[in-house]
Amino acid sequence: MTRRDSALAALVALIWGLNFLVIDAGMEGVPPLLFLAVRFVVVLVPAVFLLPRPDVPWRTLAAVGALMSLGQFGFLYVALAAGLPPGLAALVLQAQVVFTIVIAAVALRERPRPTQVVGVAVAVAGLVVVSVGRGGAVPLVALLLCLLGALSWGAGNVVSRAAGVPGGLSLTVWSALVVPVPALALSLLVDGPDAVVAGLAAFGWQAALATLYTAGLASLVGYGIFNTLLARNRAADVVPWVLLVPVVAMTASAVLGDLPTTGEAAGGAVMVLGALVSLRAPRAVTTPGGPTPCTDRPAGPARTVRPRPVAR
Repeated sequence: MTRRDSALAALVALIWGLNFLVIDAGMEGVPPLLFLAVRFVVVLVPAVFLLPRPDVPWRTLAAVGALMSLGQFGFLYVALAAGLPPGLAALVLQAQVVFTIVIAAVALRERPRPTQVVGVAVAVAGLVVVSVGRGGAVPLVALLLCLLGALSWGAGNVVSRAAGVPGGLSLTVWSALVVPVPALALSLLVDGPDAVVAGLAAFGWQAALATLYTAGLASLVGYGIFNTLLARNRAADVVPWVLLVPVVAMTASAVLGDLPTTGEAAGGAVMVLGALVSLRAPRAVTTPGGPTPCTDRPAGPARTVRPRPVAR
């Protein structure tokens, strides 16, 4: 990744880290899946009328929307409503890094570097420490729901990477078409019509501001940048940056008085270490032709490299 792409990835981590606190505050009195439906209505309108549809099949748009938006955030919102603190949710959701790299290795044949394997393993160890050291008030079902959100996000990352769409913002907006109606239908089924009506009546300024942040910054800006980075970089190079999101979320939560437990803090520190190891650039090796980046591919006969087709 270039320095510019690295700076953009760090900006996304900041926006998404604060997003957990904003979501938790905005859902007060509003059913989680209803809040999700409203968020993606704002993502769609008016952007869907201003941006051209990305040049990918409808099934790709549907898969990205169902996995990266409906699946990830549906499980996350319900987990937060079930009692998972925002800082801890940010940590657990980063299991998506493991899911992404594993799925990409199988589906896209993108073999991670040894340092990335080590970094992911360290990050997983941090997640285990967090799970063991969580506060007694945190329900296990909330953790499992958040983990399902991480799985959905990881699968969506790989679909987005495989699509190779250069315009990440258009993919974010058009894939959101599959979110509002299913989210509203699930809210009616799970919460009931009375709860949905009461939630709409309770949708005040706090929920409105939270929706503007989650839709405008977290979805349009954050995912627009993230999908663009995935389109022009290896998934294993982009995704580890998201491991910095829990640092932002837990720091912001601590400032607001929601201090992590010792286990959560220790696990978070281990996860940061894993992120740093994963993001370490490959060493350069000196060859007769000059320094070249060290790769993980064993030496072999020279091959003709054909350029990848550019998406139109």
